[in-house]
Amino acid sequence: MNRSFIPALLSVMATTSCYALALQLHRKWRAFPPIVGACIPIMAALWLLRVPYAEYNRGGTLLTWWLGPATVALAVPMYRNGLALRGMLPRLSLVVLAGSITGMVSAGVTAWLLHAPLPVIMSTVPKSVTTPIAIEVSRQLRGIPQITIAMVILTGVLGATCGTYFLKLARIRNDRAIGAAIGTSSHGIGTASLIRQSELRAAVSSWAMAAAGVFTSILGASLSFLLR
Repeated sequence: MNRSFIPALLSVMATTSCYALALQLHRKWRAFPPIVGACIPIMAALWLLRVPYAEYNRGGTLLTWWLGPATVALAVPMYRNGLALRGMLPRLSLVVLAGSITGMVSAGVTAWLLHAPLPVIMSTVPKSVTTPIAIEVSRQLRGIPQITIAMVILTGVLGATCGTYFLKLARIRNDRAIGAAIGTSSHGIGTASLIRQSELRAAVSSWAMAAAGVFTSILGASLSFLLR
């Protein structure tokens, strides 16, 4: 075996093992977030062993490749629930548009109230869409892509961990409403968390995630034009 391949193999094994363990803990304690639970031991190991992130990320690139097929797989529940989605698309589009505007404005205003500089404010605006779209919108707005990536991940983890809980506190029980809210605000990470709950929720969330990406791209381009 090529020795240069060993670090990549070890990082893949460590990542998948930690996530498998986190899933087991999540099955016992539903409030335990598997994504956060998998990240903590890996971060601790890298820090204690003084392993550079670039070294660990050799295997991370292998796992990242699967994000594409995993995202495409989210279309499966959409296809299975196509008839249920067809009749609600006009209303769902308005809901997602309103949610996209609210997410962008609330993020920017919060950063502004905290006296963040303009590039940081612009970096937070596209936090609710998938990473590739968020990075491009951030660049259009002259933000900092690294901050945008961190915000996107944090938003997705919070949505997957706490989203349905807060919706229940607000007495929102309808599967379509929950799917629309999570997909609009928490992109793929939040959508993936709904697959284990309800296929209809996952279907609506998948469509909302895609629509939010389109709306955010258009709104980001419009804002970029106004700021010239």
